[in-house]
Amino acid sequence: MPQFDGGSGNSRVGAKNSTASLYRDRANSISSRSIVSQHSRTSNKIKILRAGSPNSEDDASTGDSTSDDENYSDMKTLTAQGEIPQDFWQIQKLIRYLKIGNQTATVIALCVLNDFDLTKEYAQLAIMDAGGLEVLSNLLETDEMKCKVGALRILRRITVHPAIRKKTTLMGGIDLLIKILSDPDPKLQLLAAETMANLAKFRNARTIVRKNEGIPKLIDILDIDLAKLPNDIEHLDDHSIPIVLQVARGSAFALWSLSKSKRNKLCIKKAGGLPLLARLVKLRQTSILIPVIGTLQECASEKSYCLAMQSEGMIEDLVRNLSNPNPKLKMLCASAIFRLAEEKESRQLVRAHGGLEPLVILIDETANHENRPHSGHPSQWSRKVLPPSKPSIQDVIHKFDDHHNRELMAAVSGAIWKCAFSAENVTKFQDLGLVEVLIRILKDNCDALDDLQFNPQKISVLTNVVGALAECAKNEQNVNVIKDEAGLEPLIKLINTTHPDLLVNVSLALGRCAEDKNTLINIHELDGVRLIWSLLKNTSDRVQASAAWALSPCIRNAPNSGDMVRSFVGGLELICGLLESRDIQVLSAVCYAIANIAKDKENLAVITDHGVIEKLSRLANTDSDLLRAKLAQAIGNCCDWAGNRALFGQSGAVAPLVSYLTTTDLEVHRSTSVALYQLSKDPWNCVTMHQNGVVPHLLRLIGSQDEDVQEASADCLQNIRKLALACEKFRYQHLKT
Repeated sequence: MPQFDGGSGNSRVGAKNSTASLYRDRANSISSRSIVSQHSRTSNKIKILRAGSPNSEDDASTGDSTSDDENYSDMKTLTAQGEIPQDFWQIQKLIRYLKIGNQTATVIALCVLNDFDLTKEYAQLAIMDAGGLEVLSNLLETDEMKCKVGALRILRRITVHPAIRKKTTLMGGIDLLIKILSDPDPKLQLLAAETMANLAKFRNARTIVRKNEGIPKLIDILDIDLAKLPNDIEHLDDHSIPIVLQVARGSAFALWSLSKSKRNKLCIKKAGGLPLLARLVKLRQTSILIPVIGTLQECASEKSYCLAMQSEGMIEDLVRNLSNPNPKLKMLCASAIFRLAEEKESRQLVRAHGGLEPLVILIDETANHENRPHSGHPSQWSRKVLPPSKPSIQDVIHKFDDHHNRELMAAVSGAIWKCAFSAENVTKFQDLGLVEVLIRILKDNCDALDDLQFNPQKISVLTNVVGALAECAKNEQNVNVIKDEAGLEPLIKLINTTHPDLLVNVSLALGRCAEDKNTLINIHELDGVRLIWSLLKNTSDRVQASAAWALSPCIRNAPNSGDMVRSFVGGLELICGLLESRDIQVLSAVCYAIANIAKDKENLAVITDHGVIEKLSRLANTDSDLLRAKLAQAIGNCCDWAGNRALFGQSGAVAPLVSYLTTTDLEVHRSTSVALYQLSKDPWNCVTMHQNGVVPHLLRLIGSQDEDVQEASADCLQNIRKLALACEKFRYQHLKT
């Protein structure tokens, strides 16, 4: 049964038949003149608006959301579904009357169309299939207020359909809406802004709005006098707030859609949108806060916005709204903090304004709500198989709430993860009992791993939760909590997933837990070390690097690391093969792992047979200080086997090592000086070092603040000096004879 939209009048249940009859009687009495007013017509035919070629350019955008588009169908799909509702044909008949009716008929037809439930997909497709978009677009160029309002109300409701968005944009609908934004009537501005918010979800539409100077007009609408607003604005419902604030809300929704484009974000900032958004975010009215903070959280992905939002004091407002009862607003605030917390200063401001406590409370409440069985149904943990039944209203509501609950949990867990990058925040989280909450969420969500690929929100939650645990694991007390609360088992279980971001965080968490020797024993008993090693076969460079970094503490802290490493069949060959990677992080992590493996003589012999000396030598000519430090450490440990010292010299690894001493990185100095000392035990390597000017560098490093660097440099210089003295002694004896 057709229903009125919130802005189209009072609801009239059961009025469809009487309204349609009234329209048919009226339509029979009117002439067949065009519905478009005479002063706006240019021909007797319906004018088709075309988009200009510049508007078809691609936009530097984050792309369209395909998940929403998949929920809509086209005419072929609708026809294939079988019987088409009777309202479909009624709507198409109205569109045909629109094409031949006069001005009075137009108003009546638009009212009748608004009576239909235009949120139904068949109603939207009926309008598009009958050519209604062209008629509605033409009506936007008339001077008749009622026709404009009626057309905009319809367009606002039907442009949620992706096909209608695209067709309206290509017909030039964006240009017409931009012109209406300059109209002095606030009702027209509101409808135009809300319609543009729908159209801007189409990628090309965002480009057209920017190129036609639509963004500055939207930002001008945001400039309202807050002093004239009523004091009790936070208690007013959506339809009772002043019209000027409603228009600003519509503009904010449009900017939210437009801000998915990187260029549009810069354009919003250039047009002065950020200070106006900062003013609106101070309001306590939820309906205006949602699009404003939605726009801000989209723009927060740009570093320039992060710095500006810090200076505007918006973080305090975001923290305050975390306690708002509206879950959508809380989700957007958490998402904004997630992006802002990439910066150290933002993380400090979140803590300073008391934002860590509400984040922990939110994730705890959300986790409890998710695990609470809905009334009238058995617990979700019940293993009893029930016969299939038709879903009840409670089931549908519970599913809807669960979707939004997942969105909120993903946003809050992401904000917690990023905030945990700071050690001070980790300490605060520890006092708030966050780790226990995260482990409970981890246990509740790590089942049914095969279904994870069909649940991106669950993947996002797990990725954020594991990332937060990895950051908290920097603290030894939190590692003990993870071990005591049985958090290792679900972490290790997640290694069997296939999602790179999740696997990276899992490896990082387990690697930090492995720094504790007692925890490492539990990881090894749960077969965690072998599973981490298996991640080296993953196709993602990031996963390979994180797995290699995680293996190093496992090898270093294991009581019988040599036997453990050899027990992994093909493991040493696999890790040596990764030295042929082109990714700096992978190479650095693998070199560090080899440095720990080479401490065992038998393992050193095995990796030498796998050609590790030649592979390490080929990496010597690098400019990365990270790779230099780990490579030099690997070379130094491989030199424990005397024959490898000569092999490094023959492979050309000595001369590049000397150049490492020119850097200012202390870790590079430490590992390189040790490697040069080990290599200097071979006389030919001493000659190579001397020829490449190592002596001045060693003399300088002897005065280093680091004792290890001092000792290794002095020992290396001693070996070079011993060789020189031996040569002088030999020459003297040869001349004497």
